Amino acid sequence: MPETILVVEDEISLQETLVYNLEKQGYTVEAAGNGRFALESARRLKPDLIVLDIMLPELDGFEVTKILRREMTVPILMLTARDDEIDRVVGLEVGADDYLTKPFSMRELLARVKAQLRRTQLVRDELEKGRSPDATSPLKTLIFDNLVIDQTRREVTLEGQVILLKPQEYDLLVFFAEHKRQMLSREFILERLWGWDYIGDSRTVDVHVRWLRQKIEKDSSKPQRIVTVRGGGYRFEG
Repeated sequence: MPETILVVEDEISLQETLVYNLEKQGYTVEAAGNGRFALESARRLKPDLIVLDIMLPELDGFEVTKILRREMTVPILMLTARDDEIDRVVGLEVGADDYLTKPFSMRELLARVKAQLRRTQLVRDELEKGRSPDATSPLKTLIFDNLVIDQTRREVTLEGQVILLKPQEYDLLVFFAEHKRQMLSREFILERLWGWDYIGDSRTVDVHVRWLRQKIEKDSSKPQRIVTVRGGGYRFEG
């Protein structure tokens, strides 16, 4: 069954171009031209991916993302009209999974779409099989005092309470846990979790680490579990 993609873009010519090219790839595509309709469409469709412009009538892409993140974990590829680091960082901070700066090539957009959908499919495969995609032994439960990572259920609990993590947050936490007390550079994390062909920068890692700290640290401003290694990267202390 083809994956469903919701395209949210108010510029009609670009919207039609995106829909046309995504449908050529075999995806089921629906379009929305403003923020409020985007929310309605996302709730109804429950798409596999959302391509979301920042500048939208009624509700902008940042606000749409913040609302959706309270309701679902669908991957969001955000489009920004400016090559502005603030837009990119804010987009990641409110919950976008990736971003593209206009103008972009259709080839690059399709590559980003495939990468996000591939990650989602890997998560589904793990849940169905109860095994990691590159391991021959069953997934295990990782315990770090009051933090428990149940890999079979893809569930994380802190002091017995389930923590809601986005797929990439969960993958990052497991990656840290499997490399406990090892210094991991931002570039290494980016390559292993986002892929060698990911077109982005290490700020993506920093944002996801910040999100994780807010959810698993007692005081995210003074992290004890995920510590920063000056001039290096990050180290998970458990």
